[in-house]
Amino acid sequence: MTTPTDIAVARFDEGFACSQSVLSAYASMFDLDPELALRIAAPFGGGMGCMGEVCGAVTGAFMVLGLKVGNTLAQDKASKEASYDLAREFAERFRKRHGSILCRELLGVDISTAEGLQVARQRGLFKELCPRLVGDSSEIVAELLEIG
Repeated sequence: MTTPTDIAVARFDEGFACSQSVLSAYASMFDLDPELALRIAAPFGGGMGCMGEVCGAVTGAFMVLGLKVGNTLAQDKASKEASYDLAREFAERFRKRHGSILCRELLGVDISTAEGLQVARQRGLFKELCPRLVGDSSEIVAELLEIG
């Protein structure tokens, strides 16, 4: 059986950003068109527009959590708080595994600079580290949503 984690890692290996990989792996569970999911998540890769901020695997996961419990009415404070609670729980679990949710800290280089991006590529971080981050992000989402 193919799991969302398998799908997310495979999408990343195909060349999609970490954010795209995680969100699109869960899209069908929420009747979200996979192509639309890829478009929505596209600018979040590389720590939000390749700025080295919050890891795209984390932002992709947050989007999935929002699909599950996010509010659709402004006055629905309970759903809004539930989404914040899930996001904080996700971040705590991700930090326990990796020490941070920030791309530049996870990679150990700042990919928002040409030099940092080159170092990350030379060290093979996008091929070695990032697939693990995508996989772990997807696993944590599955745990929180009690999938599989």
